[in-house]
Amino acid sequence: MADRRQKRGPLEVDTSRPSTSRVYDFMLGGKDNYEADRRLALRVLEIAPGAPEAARANRDFLTRVVRFLAAEAGVRQFLDIGAGLPAQDNVHEVAQSAAPDSRVVYVDHDPIVLVHGRALLAVDDRTAVVEGDARDPDAIIDDPETRRLLDLGEPVGLLMLGVLHHLADHEDPAGTVARLMERLPSGSYLAVSHFHDPVDHPEASNQAYAAEKLFNEAFGTGRWRTREEILACFDGLELLEPGLVPLPEWRPGSGGRAKPGLAHHTLVGGVARKP
Repeated sequence: MADRRQKRGPLEVDTSRPSTSRVYDFMLGGKDNYEADRRLALRVLEIAPGAPEAARANRDFLTRVVRFLAAEAGVRQFLDIGAGLPAQDNVHEVAQSAAPDSRVVYVDHDPIVLVHGRALLAVDDRTAVVEGDARDPDAIIDDPETRRLLDLGEPVGLLMLGVLHHLADHEDPAGTVARLMERLPSGSYLAVSHFHDPVDHPEASNQAYAAEKLFNEAFGTGRWRTREEILACFDGLELLEPGLVPLPEWRPGSGGRAKPGLAHHTLVGGVARKP
């Protein structure tokens, strides 16, 4: 792996421009962010004061999904695309607490994510951090580290949390998911969380519109899609109960608490199985 990284050249972190991963880190209360990220985060908070709550809901959703897949569905290998910066309860930690033989491949294209991820995970031979972009599914699946850790003859848990809303419509997010799932065997699972435009909730929809405008100004990317548009990402798969719902409502357990704020309506998720 070291040889491959050397061939690709040193990773350069641009701290003068905001990064989606680092803004997310700020919303989670992390420390791996810079002045440009914090300035943008404060602008986001002016539009959506519930953004930190939404970030935590996304992280909690990840934890519940991975625990379900490892402890109940019997999944032993995970592909986390758009993994983001390491935080509390990372995928390998949750999965391996339920099934110690679980293997995890983290994928991201943000240099700071790759630097931090590799530094923290280098001692774990069941975990790898791969440089890749969701828009090039075959390169991710065919990466030597992916093929080393994942047996594509056995079910895989594909995690795409907070990723697809950064693909523009012309980049065909549903088609991207379909190409990835085509490479995975029957019995594999897909988990998605996505910015949502709740058109039947005018106040939340207006907030979604304003946030989308800001994200496109800052990153050139970001789409708050309708329920029907997000459901297209699950075409051909068996969507598990309770379906596509606000994140706190996905199998919350006895300790789960669904929040009624606007952020509750503007971030949804679901899990589906490949028949």
